[in-house]
Formats: sequence, C-alpha cells, structure tokens
Amino acid sequence: MTKAVIINGSNSKSSRLTAIHDKVENYFKAQGIAVHNNFIYELPAEDLITANFTSKAIISENKQIEEADIIVVLTPIYKASYTGILKTYIDLLPQKALRGKLILPIAVGGSIGHLLALEYALKPILSVLGATTIAHSVYILDQQIIRLENGGFAIEEEAIQRLDVELKQIQQLVIVN
Repeated sequence: MTKAVIINGSNSKSSRLTAIHDKVENYFKAQGIAVHNNFIYELPAEDLITANFTSKAIISENKQIEEADIIVVLTPIYKASYTGILKTYIDLLPQKALRGKLILPIAVGGSIGHLLALEYALKPILSVLGATTIAHSVYILDQQIIRLENGGFAIEEEAIQRLDVELKQIQQLVIVN
C-alpha cells in the first residue's frame, strides 16, 4: 500500500495550515493511500532544540519517513522563510532521507512576495536530503483560508483547485513509479 507522511511545520494547532493539512490528508485517504501525520509541535521540544538524534520520538518519525512513498511538507512562511520548528526537525533527518520519495511542498503565507521562499529556501534543503522528484510547490495566501465562527476553516475554491492539481500529479507519479 502506498504511504504518505505529512510533515506539518506549523507551531500552532489552530493555524490556517490546519485546513490545508486536513485537505491533503482527506484526499490521500479517499485514494486509499495510508497517511501518517507528523505534527512537529508535538515532538519533544528539548529533543528538537538540542538535536537529540537518539530521541525515541525523533527515531520513530524518521522511520515513518523511511517507509513512505510520498512526503508532503507543509509550512507557514514567516519572515520570508519556512518555520524554525520545521528546520529543527529537518536537521534531524538522516542524510538522503528523501531519496526515492515523491515530495510536495506546500506553504501558506501573508504576501505573494513570499512565494519564492519555497523555491529558494525550502526546495534546496529538500534536494540536499536526496529529493529528486519534487512536485510543483503550492503557495496559498492566508487570506484564501477563512476562519469560520465554529473554529474551522474554509479554503477558497481557486486555492483548492491548485492544490488538487498537484495532489493528482503526485498520485500519478506514484502509479508510474
């Protein structure tokens, strides 16, 4: 069975990125793809900050990545870059951890000016980790994710369509590989 890991680089459970995470997870599950969620903010902070490669939690998450076919990397964009919490986890991945994986980078940011953060900040580090098949990044403006009164979120249709195109592309690449 095909397996996907969704790495959530947000530092908040109530971030707009949650809406994107849920959309991606539901898409994969509907396609019969097993999903493992890696919410970095749930990992022990001390293990992340001190680069504890022997941490049971870190080893467990890295094992999930090793076993996956698809890796989705979700991050908000802060100060023109992916989050620090995401970087602390990426630093704990083994060399070439992403070799042979299909990678889909997705970011949510406040300005169209931050679009290139995916291309010039995130994609290079994914390549260093061995990623060779990186799908087109999906960048969604935070204003395209509306916070509802009930605490949930609604994603604007245009953003959903762009996300769906890349999710379908990843699914097709899995079939080919």
